[in-house]
Amino acid sequence: QVQLVESGGGSVQAGGSLRLSCTFSGRSFVTYAMGWFRQAPGKEREFVAAISWSGGSTYVPDSVKGRFTISRDDIKKTVYLQMNRLKPEDTAVYYCAADQNPTFKVVIVTNPASYDYWGQGTQVFVSS
Repeated sequence: QVQLVESGGGSVQAGGSLRLSCTFSGRSFVTYAMGWFRQAPGKEREFVAAISWSGGSTYVPDSVKGRFTISRDDIKKTVYLQMNRLKPEDTAVYYCAADQNPTFKVVIVTNPASYDYWGQGTQVFVSS
């Protein structure tokens, strides 16, 4: 059974940085594409970043491009989301997710329904 545990959330002033971590427990981490989503109160879950099983491909939407970076450490079975130049609109609960589908396409990795496992989330609050 796969379990995902996020950490690293907290409160930060606008312009600051945070690094979120997602630790994977279970087998075959290296076969999963990993994604980050976020959900603000009253809003739908929003795609933030994804990385392929090999780490060779990543994708972030325009809303965070140039500010957020996703990476993975297969030895530590951990995926990271480095968030820089944070804005108040980045305030949300951030979720990590794992996808067994080996095909890394934007239409797939940006869809929450594509993911097989989810973490419980970590809160990020950005003050102005």
